[in-house]
Amino acid sequence: MEIADGMDIAAYSVAHSQSQTLQDIGTGVLAKTLDMAKIERAQLTKMMELSVNPGLGSNIDILL
Repeated sequence: MEIADGMDIAAYSVAHSQSQTLQDIGTGVLAKTLDMAKIERAQLTKMMELSVNPGLGSNIDILL
């Protein structure tokens, strides 16, 4: 960020702080998005594994 003509140090400081805050928010949102993608990927993998053998593990045969 450059200091524009007529911009004093205080105005620059406020603009820089706002810019940094927006960047931090964007980084936080991206981190949450990546976490959700990881969870969804794991759920999709599990669903695909179950679709190959849908009955596997649903019944237990016990002979006494």
